Amino acid sequence: MDYLQLATQFLEPKLQGKYIYLDSILPILQTLDSDFEITEIGKSVQGRGIHQVKIGKGTTKILMWSQMHGNESTTTKGLFDFFNFLKSDNEIAKRIKSDYTLLCIPMLNPDGAFLYTRENANKVDLNRDAFNATQPEMQILHSIYKSFQPDYCYNLHDQRTIFGTEGFNLPATVSFLSPAFNESRDYNDVRLKAIHVINKMNSVLQCYIPNQVGRFDDGYNVNCTGDYFTTQNTPTVLFEAGHFVGDYDRDIVRKFIFISLLSSFSDSYENVIVNKELNDYLNIPQNNKCFYDFIYKNVKIIENNVEKIINFAAQYSEVVIEGHLKFIATIVNIDELDNYEGHIEYDCEEGLFLSKGLHNPILNEKADFFINNLTEFNNGVKII
Repeated sequence: MDYLQLATQFLEPKLQGKYIYLDSILPILQTLDSDFEITEIGKSVQGRGIHQVKIGKGTTKILMWSQMHGNESTTTKGLFDFFNFLKSDNEIAKRIKSDYTLLCIPMLNPDGAFLYTRENANKVDLNRDAFNATQPEMQILHSIYKSFQPDYCYNLHDQRTIFGTEGFNLPATVSFLSPAFNESRDYNDVRLKAIHVINKMNSVLQCYIPNQVGRFDDGYNVNCTGDYFTTQNTPTVLFEAGHFVGDYDRDIVRKFIFISLLSSFSDSYENVIVNKELNDYLNIPQNNKCFYDFIYKNVKIIENNVEKIINFAAQYSEVVIEGHLKFIATIVNIDELDNYEGHIEYDCEEGLFLSKGLHNPILNEKADFFINNLTEFNNGVKII
């Protein structure tokens, strides 16, 4: 099966870029109403609707949700691409709908999505509210979980561009986790069932992004949603959409989320818990903080009247300005870059740094500067 061809064929064209909020998905949800069961299941803090999409009539039940963190939209795009596939007459889509019942919440935090923040409108991180469920959005998720009683949960997120795969220093384009259920991070049948799903997805993804699949840290925190649902004896898979070279809008990465979702249904979930499953999972390289968006090497600076050759790094922050998402590069690290890679790297060949009359970079300043007063860098990027 050509998973990447399917991901391209069923890509939802109305969802592009990273700024995806409720008004982006509502018209698409309306078009899905003839194929799936669409229901508004509650309201956010600011009164925005939270919707579920129910698909299939099978005995194995899977609960999925995305944009628990409002500024993590890649998995939402991948989820809508997957909806398009499930609408089709593809034989695999028919089998999934026959064997499974999927309950999907494609935007759990619509206020955070509109504000482009990780938190909800009360400035609470919903992924740290699972145990106490103080927020209306988390209360909705709890209610759906209790009434649906899923066999599996898929917890869909994005991760920052700083993560690579340990030992390979390649971008962690997709990462997974079978969350812990206790402080000692033991493995039980519940975790092993989630691990089996992860191994299936990883096996397929290696054909497309070899060595760019990571394993997320499994430190235990019962307030985290995945950990909480695992303690409730529901196998839970954490998805983390990461960086792919040049794809800051994550319109390529969404295809790997589609591939992950589709390949998770590639065979039966039953009777597969063997020692090999755990070994295969533990052989997935851990996520490693080893990247910056930009690294500038061999830069001459003058500090306290002394010339030095240094390296420094810049990182994008993401800000919504007048309804459009802007990537703003700022200087974040100076000369402490051992074991770091840049998604974009420049060799400045010992040229002299100049910005605002200074010959040395300043932390937290925008990455706008010249080298040798000739080569300009604007918002981190070399101007040709």
